[in-house]
Amino acid sequence: MKKSAFFLAALCSGTLLLGSCSSDKTADTTTTETSTATTEPATGDMAGMDHSKMTESSTAGDSPLMASMNDMMGKMSAMKMKGNTDHDFTHMMLEHHKGAVAMADIELRDGKDATMKQMAEKIKADQQKEIGEMEPIAERLDSAPNNYKPMDPADPFTSQMKASMDGMMQNMPKMVADPDMNFNMMMTVHHQSAVDMAKAELAHGKDTKLKEMAQKMIDAQQKEIAEFKAWHDKNADKM
Repeated sequence: MKKSAFFLAALCSGTLLLGSCSSDKTADTTTTETSTATTEPATGDMAGMDHSKMTESSTAGDSPLMASMNDMMGKMSAMKMKGNTDHDFTHMMLEHHKGAVAMADIELRDGKDATMKQMAEKIKADQQKEIGEMEPIAERLDSAPNNYKPMDPADPFTSQMKASMDGMMQNMPKMVADPDMNFNMMMTVHHQSAVDMAKAELAHGKDTKLKEMAQKMIDAQQKEIAEFKAWHDKNADKM
């Protein structure tokens, strides 16, 4: 009987020890996995670029333009960065341009002002043309070598691109009842972000064709920003 009791106690003790070892091993594995996850190479989302809640305090639910902008920002924020300035600029700008086309379509559907509708038509045509030019460049750059650190907030290109997105989020206008005024204000902010992104490409990009396109974007969109602001000043009663 004593032997049986001793054997049972030893068996229970061994089982507890084995369970403890198993738990320790699981903990070690979890720790190792967590450690590995935090030491992955600096690729993926651009540092600090998370604007998924950009319209929390806005009337996004009541505004098709704000919803469209929010959708564009969500796609840009979720985009995986390769770590090549030209590649990442192209892919980010493609989504940015698609957002402009979507907002132009909303203005063409809901707007009443002839000037704003004409600008919407021009923006849609210009940006669709540039999308067609950028898509083959984006495909060509898929194999381009890394030349910056998208996860390092101190990296000059990362910092400049993030600032362009932050500026768009921070300057997001409050929507009003007039659809033309909403388009005017939204596109002013959207264009400024594109100008800032294009300046980042000019400063840090390597692809000659893309840098030429970036300069054209700056020239065209700065001109349109001035036109938007002039219309805004003349139509302040629509606020």
